[in-house]
Amino acid sequence: MTAKQFQDIAHTIPQQPGIYKYFDASNELLYVGKAKSLRKRISSYFSKTFTNYKTHELVQRINRVEFTIVDSEQDAFLLENSLIKQFQPRFNINLKDDKSYPYIIIKKEPFPRIFLTRRKINDGSEYLGPFTSAGKVRELISFIRQFIPLRTCKLNLAPGNIEKGKFKVCLEYHLGNCKGPCEGYQSETDYAEGLLQIKQMLKGNLNPIIQYYKKEMTAFALDMKFEKAEQVKKKIEYLENYQARSVIVSKHLSNIDVFSILKEHDVAYVNYLMVQNGTIVQTHTVELQPRLDESEADVLAFAIASLRETFNSLANEIVVPFEIENVFEHVLVTVPKGGDKKKLLLLSQKNADYFLAEIKKKKVLQLEGRSDMEKKQVVYKLQQDLQLPVAPVHIECFDNSNFQGSYPVSAMVCFKDGVPSKKDYRHFNVKTVVGINDFATMKEVVYRRYKRLVDESQPLPQLVIIDGGKGQLGAAMESVNELGLNGQMVVVGLAKNEEEIFFPGDSESFKLPMNSDSMRLIRYVRDEVHRFGITFHRNKRSKGTFTNELEGIKGIGEQTATQLLQTFKSVKNISSQPLEELAKIIGLKKAQLVKNHLVK
Repeated sequence: MTAKQFQDIAHTIPQQPGIYKYFDASNELLYVGKAKSLRKRISSYFSKTFTNYKTHELVQRINRVEFTIVDSEQDAFLLENSLIKQFQPRFNINLKDDKSYPYIIIKKEPFPRIFLTRRKINDGSEYLGPFTSAGKVRELISFIRQFIPLRTCKLNLAPGNIEKGKFKVCLEYHLGNCKGPCEGYQSETDYAEGLLQIKQMLKGNLNPIIQYYKKEMTAFALDMKFEKAEQVKKKIEYLENYQARSVIVSKHLSNIDVFSILKEHDVAYVNYLMVQNGTIVQTHTVELQPRLDESEADVLAFAIASLRETFNSLANEIVVPFEIENVFEHVLVTVPKGGDKKKLLLLSQKNADYFLAEIKKKKVLQLEGRSDMEKKQVVYKLQQDLQLPVAPVHIECFDNSNFQGSYPVSAMVCFKDGVPSKKDYRHFNVKTVVGINDFATMKEVVYRRYKRLVDESQPLPQLVIIDGGKGQLGAAMESVNELGLNGQMVVVGLAKNEEEIFFPGDSESFKLPMNSDSMRLIRYVRDEVHRFGITFHRNKRSKGTFTNELEGIKGIGEQTATQLLQTFKSVKNISSQPLEELAKIIGLKKAQLVKNHLVK
């Protein structure tokens, strides 16, 4: 669309707040923007010469303009943010944050269970979070269960079932980890009190819980139950120690969100601290790529809206490093000059600095965008550390993968000059091995890989890494010897847990310094083969392209096999189930077929 063509339609664009959308000739959405005055903002694209190449490129591609009028600037901002996240137009800010965050779910059921989940569905349950770390969530759940007895069983504790005496208390009750609601030993009111304490704990507010236990300890002491009083006292001490270890900023602060931004070249990094009851309960940093000439204030505002939505923040105050347009309804935007809020802002900036430093370390490790000489420095260092006859400019690494004892596959990644050569990555569907046999699988895929390279007169790698210990290394070497390649390339094993390196025939392992460049490169190669193999494995499972032992049973199809695996997780677990349990899932006739086959 030329400036003249735009002038023909300019009078049709209102002078009210709203959002506008630019489309190209093929009707692809190029850009979404917001404006106080739609006509004024859109006209600016066609009435001046842009020095920014990307903006100039955008204007050249615009073929059609659409707009939506809204009631206020706040509404325009929120709608713009929503549309960018939904459609991700090529000229808008790109927020690189595609993680699946974990939640703690309080299941909608009598005497609700709590557990970790990454799937948030509309089932009436209460979801707490999300959280930035699954490990932190597991730690929280473990911590909670030390103090608040909750059931972990999957029994249907409907009042009628409890009244009929259908259930008996299990070991968890006798260990003191559950109060036995299944036999009516605990009321729903008492159970709900525990859930309320959990919610307080997750918000960083431990004082009500500590006060509750102090009252309980006093009651036990007055009732001459000194052993129980002592147990509660230990809980109080543990909670107070946990509270002391938490990052407490100030007990006088309420719930606030703190954001800082760090910009380097064409990339911005925004850190977010969620503060509740004076305690930092979440911290997260995201990477954003501005596409046009957006200001830091625009980028920061976009990130704030996205992060507050992602983490369900209801804080009514935002702390930022500089003035931004306040488009957040009923929210105070503060630029602190000193005090606790300034300290928080500095801490947020420190986290953003650390995040960028880690990215730079990773880029140095991956050697992306470096000169050939710089790339080879780490490779030469690895040659020296492993005492290899030649520099390992071509490295290949193998890893086996299976799921719940089923579906074996293998993956191989290739690195050249210290960086991934993704066109040389390979997946392997295991062909000759029956069942799960890591050694035989490794022997097969190594043989297939290097038989092909030899047949096609392709260059061999200088270093082959087998992700596994002595057993897998030995199996790989059988194939290398059968192909007559011994001495033409160095093959080593990498133990999965200790990161020890094994050479063929050596009884003792070899360890590189944990933080050396050589170890970092090997670790990166290992992590890459894991990622590549797991992705392949997940895709194969989702497409239903695997067969398994259950599908080999006459009369049992893929759907039945999938039902059983989804319920009992593995063939081994299925084989240990009573006939009645299997029949509940697939019916008596099919259950009998499965049972007869698996108990042979």
